[in-house]
Formats: sequence, C-alpha cells, structure tokens
Amino acid sequence: MHKSKLKKYFKIALYLAIIGMISIIAVNYYVKSSTKKNIYYSIKKFPKNDVGIIFGAGINGNQPSKYLKDRLDAGIMLWKAKRINKILLSGDNGRDEYDELTVMKNYCYNHGVDTTKIFIDYAGFDTYSTMYRAKHIFNIKKATLISQKYHLNRAIYIGQKLGIKSSGYSANNGEYLGYNYVCFREYISVFKAFFDVLRNREPRFLGTKIDINGSSNFSKDDKR
Repeated sequence: MHKSKLKKYFKIALYLAIIGMISIIAVNYYVKSSTKKNIYYSIKKFPKNDVGIIFGAGINGNQPSKYLKDRLDAGIMLWKAKRINKILLSGDNGRDEYDELTVMKNYCYNHGVDTTKIFIDYAGFDTYSTMYRAKHIFNIKKATLISQKYHLNRAIYIGQKLGIKSSGYSANNGEYLGYNYVCFREYISVFKAFFDVLRNREPRFLGTKIDINGSSNFSKDDKR
C-alpha cells in the first residue's frame, strides 16, 4: 500500500479515536455531575424510602464476594435502621453453576431480614436490566440503590431516565481487589448505558409482573 494512503488511514483512525475519547469523557461528566447529589455515604440524614435495590456482584461458591457482601450488609443495615421497608435483590441466576440470587437471599435471611420484605429479580443480568425490570415488572416508582460508589452514578442515571426516582447509598467498606480496574471499566459502561437509555433498550427477559406492593416472591424452599 502506498505510504500516502497509509498516512491518510492513520489520520482518520486517530481522529476517530480522539472523537470517541472526547465523547466518552463528555458523557461520563454529564452522568456523574447530574447524579452526584443523589449519592449518600452515611446513614445520617439519609432519606427514608420504601424499596432498596441491591445489585449482584459475584459469588465465591456459596458465599458473596467482598463487593457483594458489603452491598448486602449496607442494605441489611438500612433495613434494620428502618430507612428502607423492602429489599429487591437483583442478580444473575442464568445457569445452575452460578446462582447469585440464592446466595444473596440466604445471606439476608441468615442476617435477620423478614422474608416477607424480600423480593427477588432473577433476571438482573446487568444494571440496565435491573432498573428496567424494577420499573416494568416490580412497578417501582422510587428506590434507594445500594452499591459501591463507582457504580452508583450509572445506576441512578438509568433509574431516573426510566422513571424511578433514585437515590444511592455507597456500600464502600475498605479496599477491593481490582477496584481501579472496575472504576476504569465504568467509563465504558456509563457510555453504553447512555445509549441504552437513548434507544430505550428492552431487556432479554421480562416475564410476569410482581408488584412490589404485593406479596413477596421469596421462596421458602430456598432457606437454608
């Protein structure tokens, strides 16, 4: 290939890369600046809410990962402090060998949460799916989102754009393996979420409606 053509293609690729980076940075700035006021780091002055949503974050066998344990502990603490009345657990239950939801609900049950106040979203495969299903399956209009700080801006943004009045509670507690990496990866996740909202993406699974104001779908058979 002629050198001038190679130079031309390199310039085009470089310009596209620069435009892409500027777009990602701009979207992240917009999402973070529009949601940071809705994130709380302490139970003091934390607003009461009917529903708290806890997002799945990986398991080790039948135990929650450090990320997930801290999210569950924060949600249980908010429930015991009466800052939330109900808990929606949302995670990946897509295959037999990886079952976040059973680990999550057993953890809540074993730590004293009233099972009639626990609701289960078995198809929360990503944050957008969790928030979309919270709105359209569980009929949630207002929620406290419980996760680590790096994830809350995106979750709140999606919730608000889908019509759920959302606030976030930071579950950060100590250090996390790979935290710098997940913070870096979040830039791409926020960018993707922006376009998911823009095109009103529908999750792969919807299913039967379970009203958050009705009976819990916590299965008694899963207690152990």
